[in-house]
Amino acid sequence: MTSGWAAVLARSLTDLRRPVAAWATGVSAIVLLESALWPTVRDMPRLDDLLAGYPEALTEAFGLDAMSTGPGFLEAELFSLVLPGLFIAFAVTWGTRTFAGEEESGALGPVLASPLSRAAVCTAKAAALLLALATLGLVVAVVTTVTSGIFGTGVGPARAAVGALALVLLGGELGLLALAVGAASGRRAVALATATVVAVGSYVLYVAALVVDALADVAAWTPYDQALRAGPLTPRVPGSFAWLVLVGGLVLLAALPALRRRDLRA
Repeated sequence: MTSGWAAVLARSLTDLRRPVAAWATGVSAIVLLESALWPTVRDMPRLDDLLAGYPEALTEAFGLDAMSTGPGFLEAELFSLVLPGLFIAFAVTWGTRTFAGEEESGALGPVLASPLSRAAVCTAKAAALLLALATLGLVVAVVTTVTSGIFGTGVGPARAAVGALALVLLGGELGLLALAVGAASGRRAVALATATVVAVGSYVLYVAALVVDALADVAAWTPYDQALRAGPLTPRVPGSFAWLVLVGGLVLLAALPALRRRDLRA
């Protein structure tokens, strides 16, 4: 049984090999380009006065008040919007494709013909997705650290590692949601719609809570808030990261009973 689970994991990782390589190249280029901009931004005359001219709501939402420092610049430019969006897009795309998509295309048939249980197949595919995200996170951490040494952004290995971990856990929770809904329903469109609504709603509530204090307690339950509220480039791992791990795992486990009961189309 263990060898069967490992075989499904290995096959899933093989399928993800090229997409991960392509996405890793893309995120590396983005981090490199943004880091290369920092010396120009840092040396702008009267930068603080320029930043002070932005609307307060915009400054709060994107942390523009901290852009006069290297870590603040990268948080505002990359780690608060662009990179979270990319990690979520990757995770949700492959979360919907890796079970519901394979079931709809018939590619899941040979796997389900093996003695391995449906739950084991689902968890193996979930593990492959998380490993793929971890690989992307490692790439982001390494490139951020290296470019910090080149361009002087001031983001050391500890900050880069926590920032990358925030991206991996945020993408992981929403990717597992997409995979779980797809496994429980067998419908890729349903999985994609569910994960997209949760992701967009979470982000909107997170940004709104930055400017409306009354929403802070509600936003604290959202994945975006749990991943980014403390500042993704903080040198210490925030306790809120534990919620991302817990909820992602519970969502996947909750889908397994429905997966066992329903008829598969493979």
